[in-house]
Amino acid sequence: MNRHTTLHMKKYLIFGAAMMAALPSIADDGIVVPDSTGFKFTDVTLVKTGPVKDQNKSGTCWCFASTSFLEDEIRRKTGKEIDLSEMFTVRHCYGDKADRFVRLYGESNFAAGGSVVDVNYVWDRYGAMPEEAYRGLEYGEEKHDHYELDAALSAYLKAIVSKPSSKKTLTTAWRKGIDGILDAYLGEVPETFVYEGKTYTPRSFADALGLNMNDYITITSFTHHPMYKPFSLEVPDNWLNAPHYNVPLEEMKAVVDNALDKGYSLVWAADVSEGGFKWREGYANMPKEKNADDMDGTELLRWVQLSDSDREKQKFEAKGPVEEITVTPELRQQMFDRQETTDDHGMVIVGRATDQEGNRYYKVKNSWDTNQIYGGYFYVSEPYFLAKTLSVMLNREGVPAKTLKALGL
Repeated sequence: MNRHTTLHMKKYLIFGAAMMAALPSIADDGIVVPDSTGFKFTDVTLVKTGPVKDQNKSGTCWCFASTSFLEDEIRRKTGKEIDLSEMFTVRHCYGDKADRFVRLYGESNFAAGGSVVDVNYVWDRYGAMPEEAYRGLEYGEEKHDHYELDAALSAYLKAIVSKPSSKKTLTTAWRKGIDGILDAYLGEVPETFVYEGKTYTPRSFADALGLNMNDYITITSFTHHPMYKPFSLEVPDNWLNAPHYNVPLEEMKAVVDNALDKGYSLVWAADVSEGGFKWREGYANMPKEKNADDMDGTELLRWVQLSDSDREKQKFEAKGPVEEITVTPELRQQMFDRQETTDDHGMVIVGRATDQEGNRYYKVKNSWDTNQIYGGYFYVSEPYFLAKTLSVMLNREGVPAKTLKALGL
C-alpha cells in the first residue's frame, strides 16, 4: 500500500504533527461526545479488537493493519490475546521484493509499501513471531523510523541493477548485502525463540496459532474486469499480483456489513489523500459540491470571490454531518482510472456506527498511535467507503453464502 513510501510518510507526519492529545468522553449509551467537531457517533456494531498500533515513521501500514487483523482472528477463535511482530513480516518482504526487483532488471516496484495480503504470504512461506522475540529496532530508536533504511536499500539495489562490474553480470554477493542492511537495522532473525516457556521456530509458532491463510480472501469492486472473477489489482504495491475477487459495489458493502454482524473484522485498503479525510477530527466523508442555485445572494457573492484553493478547502470544512455525494460504480471507476483514488493506506474496519442524523459510518482502527480525538479510531462515511476503497480482506466465513457461491468458493 502507499503510492510511494515517501508520500505515505509525508502524510503521516502531517497528520501526526497535528493530532490532539485530549480524548472525548464516552456516554453510557455508547454515544461518543466529541470536543468540538459537531459530530456525535453512536457505535452500532463492534468487533473485539486489540490495542491501536503505531507504525510511526514507516511506510508499513499494510503490515500493521493485516497483523492487527490476524490478531483479531486469533482472539476470535481462541480467546487468546497476542502481540505479533510486524517487522518479522516486513523484513521478509523487503528481501523477497529485492529478489524480484533484481530479477526484473529494476523494472518493478521496490518500496516500503505493500499489499494487505503480504502478511498472509509471509505467514505461509516463513511463519510468524511474537513482538517480544523480534521488535525490529536495532538502530537506536524507540519507535520505527525507516527513512534511512529505505534510502539505503533503494540506493544499494539501484547500484546492483546497474551492473557496474566489468563483465556486466551480477556477482554472487549482492543478496548478502541486502541481508546485511536488514540485519543492521531490523536485527538478525533468530532460528528459535522462547515464548511462554516453550521453544519455537517461526514456522512452528505460526502453525501453533491455528490460522489457515487459505481462509482469507480479498474483495474489491471495479467495472474494468468481469464480476465474480479474480484479477490482479493494478496498483504498484501489489507486487505479488495477488488475486482480488470482483463483486458489484453494493455487494462489496454487503460483505462488510455481514462480516461485522457476525463478529469478523476486515482489513481495509483505501485512499486517504482526500480533503474529506479528517484524521484529527476523527471522520472521513465525501461532501457534495456547493451549488450556486442553493446559495443566497450574500453567500454566492462571497463564494465567487474565493480563490480556487480556498473553495476547495472550504468544501471540506464541516461542523457536523453534511450532504455527501452519491457514489455509483461508474463514478468509482472513473476515480480509479484517473488516479484520483490511489492505494495509500491500510487499516482495520472494526464496527458500524451512525451520526446524530442517522447517517451510517464504519468504525476504523488506524496505526498512527492513540494521541488523537478517538484514541486512534475514526469514522468513515458510507459514501467515502464506496468511493475510496481499494479492497477489503476478510475470513471467507464472513462473506454471505450467495456471494461465495457466485465467486465459486
